[in-house]
Amino acid sequence: MRASARRKRFALTVETDATLTLHTPAGRSTAEAEQFVRAHRDWLLTKRRERERTRPLSPVKQLTDGEVFRYLGRTYRLAVSGEEGAAGEVRLIAGRLVMGPDLAAEPQAGRAALVDWYCRAGRNWTGHRLQPWAARMGVPEPELDVRDLGDRWGSYRPPQAGSGAKGLMSLGWPLFQLPMHLIDYVIAHELAHVKVSGHREDFWRLLRIALPEYEERRADLDELGRRLWMGGIR
Repeated sequence: MRASARRKRFALTVETDATLTLHTPAGRSTAEAEQFVRAHRDWLLTKRRERERTRPLSPVKQLTDGEVFRYLGRTYRLAVSGEEGAAGEVRLIAGRLVMGPDLAAEPQAGRAALVDWYCRAGRNWTGHRLQPWAARMGVPEPELDVRDLGDRWGSYRPPQAGSGAKGLMSLGWPLFQLPMHLIDYVIAHELAHVKVSGHREDFWRLLRIALPEYEERRADLDELGRRLWMGGIR
């Protein structure tokens, strides 16, 4: 429960881990709070079921030989190799993600190198997909960045007024563990924002024209996306 002198009304929040937070105005009684919660019981049950259904199930990885990582929907095993692993860098060699032993011995450095590889590989792959999708949707091709976006798959930032610069589309690095058709969905989604900000009906109409099966892909992204490796190392 969180009390605030600035708050005038009770409010409930179901957190991402399905726990419940009650926001209360300062000075209100426990009986009033309990009455508010009881009155919203059905809403709470619905929201908690929904949160539980979409709760992240992200695995935690180890930097050891044979650990599994995914790229574009395919499985690759990690190889810790002093001969093939370049210092400070992860490479994809003969179907294996190769990391030097010095990186593998330092979990945070190894994690950073893996994330950097996903960023480089994702940027290179998307560079070949962006122009065809932009042409298909009739929008200018934006600049591209792949980086850590937290729990977001992508974002679009329009160009600054009068600068003549392009807009910027950013994609989160974990996205590139997914099959290609789901990455394409996120690309199309963000490109739709070049024309339409927000998620009004005209946004979904534009996306449907370019990708008629977008609802199916969005549902698949919600389900598969919560099972991706998000960077956890042990």
